[in-house]
Amino acid sequence: MKILSVLLVSASLMFAVVNINSATQKDFASLKGVGAKKAKDIVSYRTKVKCFKSINELSKVKGIGKKTVAKNRKNLVLGKCKK
Repeated sequence: MKILSVLLVSASLMFAVVNINSATQKDFASLKGVGAKKAKDIVSYRTKVKCFKSINELSKVKGIGKKTVAKNRKNLVLGKCKK
């Protein structure tokens, strides 16, 4: 039973919550279906628009579709914009 508990805690820590308005390229790259190139594109898009207004806006980034957003939704938060 202890082993199962340890495994569950470890699995939950694998995917940390990512604040899309302050996350680094490395943070974005930790998401499912997002590699280094897409992570860089997300940060570039965010810089261009100043901040995301919703989590769904991530799908406006080239290479990030609605399915990728849906897969990661539980790990994404929309934090305050740091203009």
